[in-house]
Amino acid sequence: MKVVKWIVIVLGLLALLFYFVGMPYLREQTKKNSPEKTATYAREGVDLAVTYSSPFKKGRGIFGELVPYNVVWRTGANEPTTFTTATDIEIIDKPLAKGTYSLWTIPAPERWTVIFNSEVPDWGVTLSSGGRETTRNPEADVLQVEVPVRGLPQPAENFTIEFEEGQDQLYLSLSWDTTKVSVPVN
Repeated sequence: MKVVKWIVIVLGLLALLFYFVGMPYLREQTKKNSPEKTATYAREGVDLAVTYSSPFKKGRGIFGELVPYNVVWRTGANEPTTFTTATDIEIIDKPLAKGTYSLWTIPAPERWTVIFNSEVPDWGVTLSSGGRETTRNPEADVLQVEVPVRGLPQPAENFTIEFEEGQDQLYLSLSWDTTKVSVPVN
């Protein structure tokens, strides 16, 4: 009985060591390949921020290959991308209350679905699936919109999210490889 007790204690200590030392180390290592970035916008009472990890193309085929079509994507690498608004806004014509949301997408060749979710999970994919399944809880989806895909004249080496001002319109733009989508923010 004492042996079983010691085995359980040792396994528990190893699990705690992995959680508190191993996981932070692994996260730090993944940030080297997909650095964390933040895009911000602050004008006329609108205060927005997006935090994401920016993977590189590295000669790979991206949409339809590395990022499959018609499957939920964590929209970046590592932890889920977060979108924070300090005020109530509209995405296209749908209201989004102030707060922090995880941002997910479903890429397709012609249109993307952009999803704002009220939960921000610890990691963007399940380790048991080898990264193929996301940790998104669909029941916590707050808002979904569809936006058209536009091509880029030159391939973008790293995944980029930014706020762009157009004529009387603010856009949340996502671009990588030869693909760009722009989500109207009001």
